[in-house]
Amino acid sequence: MSTAEEASAKEPYDPEARGLRLVFVLLALTVVSGLIDAVSYLGLGRVFTANMTGNVVVLGFAAAGAPGFSVRHTATSLGFFLLGAATGGQLALRVGKGPRRTWTRLTLTAEAALLALSAAVAFARPLATGTVYAVIALTAYAMGLRNATIRKLGVAALSTTTVLTMTLTGLAAESRFGGAPGRRSPRRTASVVAMLAGAFLGAWLVLHHGLGIPLLIAALTSGVLAVVASGRE
Repeated sequence: MSTAEEASAKEPYDPEARGLRLVFVLLALTVVSGLIDAVSYLGLGRVFTANMTGNVVVLGFAAAGAPGFSVRHTATSLGFFLLGAATGGQLALRVGKGPRRTWTRLTLTAEAALLALSAAVAFARPLATGTVYAVIALTAYAMGLRNATIRKLGVAALSTTTVLTMTLTGLAAESRFGGAPGRRSPRRTASVVAMLAGAFLGAWLVLHHGLGIPLLIAALTSGVLAVVASGRE
């Protein structure tokens, strides 16, 4: 038996070890967030369904009567996001003490199903008023569910996949230029790039192909991640 085989034989079985590390899973989910916000903001009437910081600001614009914004759309998004986050909290209570891999995969399977349903609605009735509300509700619920899970997972420097304000703050304040070692700068930089890439791709797809295709891509990405995610950082 070789040295490597002997070392492997001595290592205890780790149920979290198989699959793609959570860091890469969360970066891929950040791309999905960019896709979702491109769909919602550009295709559903200036509303965010992933970025709730922006959504609160948008709600203020809408309440003040700014043209192009809708209180109903924004309130729907906020309400279903909070409902999804509450569901994620309940899920954490039930399965959060078990393997992180199982917990993560369960959440991502639910997200993929919700996004697939939103894509189906968008393909079936792309111009209907009901489609707008259905897609807002489904995608916001999915993002709330995911965010609650990621918050509980607590992966360093990647505690959210939908908002970058604190990521950018940490990138600057804890960089070498800010007087810190900058050990987490690569993760934070990758998160910003991932969001930018998702937003670019989502915007291009919405402008040229409508809502269904970017939603389908988002659903497929979440589905693949549900299959390959591990519980390791």
